[in-house]
Amino acid sequence: MLLQQRQFAGSYVSSRAPCVPRCRRTSTLVPRAGPSPATSGSDLTSNYIIEPVSFGEDAVLECPEMRSKLLPRPSPFLVHNNFGGGFVSDQDRVALNSMRFASAESAGASRTFNEAQATGGVNVLEASMDQLNMTLPPWAIRAGARKDIFFDPQQVTAAIVTCGGLCPGLNDVVQGLVNKLTDYGVPEGKILGIKYGFRGFYDPAVKPVVLSKRVVDGIQLQGGTILGTSRGGANIREIVKRIDMWGIDMLFVVGGNGGNAGANAINAMCRQHDVPCTVVGVPKSIDNDILLIDKCFGFDTAVEESQRALMAAKVEASSARKGIGLVKLMGRQSGFIAMQASMASGVVDACLIPEVAFKLNGEGGLLHYLEGAIKAKGHCVVCVAEGAGQDLLEDGGQHGTDASGNPILKDIGAFLKDKFKGYFKDADIKYIDPSYMIRSVSTTTNDRIYCKILAHNAVHAAFAGYTGITVGLVNTHYVYLPIPVIIQAPRKVDPRGKAWNRLRAAIGQPSFQ
Repeated sequence: MLLQQRQFAGSYVSSRAPCVPRCRRTSTLVPRAGPSPATSGSDLTSNYIIEPVSFGEDAVLECPEMRSKLLPRPSPFLVHNNFGGGFVSDQDRVALNSMRFASAESAGASRTFNEAQATGGVNVLEASMDQLNMTLPPWAIRAGARKDIFFDPQQVTAAIVTCGGLCPGLNDVVQGLVNKLTDYGVPEGKILGIKYGFRGFYDPAVKPVVLSKRVVDGIQLQGGTILGTSRGGANIREIVKRIDMWGIDMLFVVGGNGGNAGANAINAMCRQHDVPCTVVGVPKSIDNDILLIDKCFGFDTAVEESQRALMAAKVEASSARKGIGLVKLMGRQSGFIAMQASMASGVVDACLIPEVAFKLNGEGGLLHYLEGAIKAKGHCVVCVAEGAGQDLLEDGGQHGTDASGNPILKDIGAFLKDKFKGYFKDADIKYIDPSYMIRSVSTTTNDRIYCKILAHNAVHAAFAGYTGITVGLVNTHYVYLPIPVIIQAPRKVDPRGKAWNRLRAAIGQPSFQ
C-alpha cells in the first residue's frame, strides 16, 4: 500500500528510530512559560517571547537542525559538482541589514533603542527593521545545496501541503519541490501531496495523492494549486500522528503567516515526541507581508495583474466628463500591492493603504484633493487597498477574523464610491474590484523563476538536516530563517520608508491630514 500506517502510541513516542534535534536557536527566541504549542490540537502561535541580547559582529541567526541523530553522507550531486554550480558552505553568510547609515536622519533610517537603552545606546538601521520585535544578529545562513546531506534519498518519504488563500505560483512551487526531490533520488511513489491544506492529513473524505515529475508536468501553466487549499483546520496533534504513522521524513509547508505558524507548531511537536521529520516552509503571501523577506512569490504577478484594473480605470475616467476611476485591490493589513501597482502604472492620483490614515473632508482631505485633480485634467484615478480607511466606516469596519486569523473587513471601495457620489454630484464614477482575479492567474516570468529557486532551496534545507525554518530572499540572496522570526506580525509598508516616499514624490500625493 502507498501509506503503510503503523501503530501510533498514545504517548506519541515514534515507532521509528528516535531523533532529538540539536536546535541552536539564538538567545533572542526564548520559549514562553506555560503550555507549549505542541500540547494543543490547534494552537498555531509561535509561543515565543523575544528577549533583547547583544551580538558580536560575526554572530549568525542560527537555524534549528536535527543533524545530531542523523548520519551524514555525500550528496548525489557531487559527481557533477551540483550541475557545475558548486556547493554552499554552512559557514557562508548573508547580511541581514544591508545598509550602514550615517545617522537616523538619513533617508530610510530609523533610530531604534535596543537592549542598551538603559545606558542611552541606540541603533540606526533600516526603518522596516523596526517591525521586528527582536534584535537580530548581523548575518543569516545562506541557502543552497551542501556537499553533505543527512538523509538517504532512497529511503525518504516526503509530503507537500499548500495552505491559506490562493496565490500565483503555488503550482510552480509544488512542481519545483517534486522535481528537486526526484533529482536527489527520492523514489517514485514516495512524494505525497496533502489535499486541501492541513486538514488533508486527517480528513477521512480526502486522501494524499502521489506526486511525480509526470504528474506535475505543465502545472506551472495554470493558476491555483493542484493540491487544493483551505484556511485553518490545523489539528497539530492529528497531523503529527499521521506524519509518524506514514513515515514522513520531510514536510514542505507552502503558506503565509498562518501556514508557517502551523509548520512551526508541527515542528515543535515532532521535536517534543522524537518524530524524525524535517519541517521546511516556503513563504507565500500575495500581500507580501512576511517579515524580513524581500518579496514573496506571486507578488510580482499580482502587481502586474492589478495594473490591468488601474489601466481600465484610467480609460473609463478619462473618457468621461468629470470621470473618477476607483480601484480596490487586495491588502488587508499591508498595502504593498496598491503601492507597487500605483507606482508602476503611472495613472494613479491617490493611493490609499492600511498603514497610512487619511481623512475625507476638509482642505487637506482626499475629496478636496481629488476635486483639484479633476479641475486640472478633467478626471482622476484612485487606488485603495482593502484594509485602508477602516476607521472611517460607521461601524468600525472590522468584523472579527477568518479561519487563518486575518481580519474580516467592510468594503472600503463601496464606501468611497458612495462618498464620491455625494461630494461630486455630476461625476461619472466607475468602481472596479478585481478581487480574486489577481491571485488566480498563472505566474509571470520573474515569479516563475523565483518559485523554482525557493522550492529547490527548501529541498536543499531538508536534506541538510534543517527543520523549523523557512527559505526566503533577503537583500537579494537566498537564506534560511527560523520560522518564529518571520511570524511575529505581518510586514507592513513603512510610511517613513523609501518606497512610500517614492510613490508620493512620483504622483504628488499629499498626506490627507
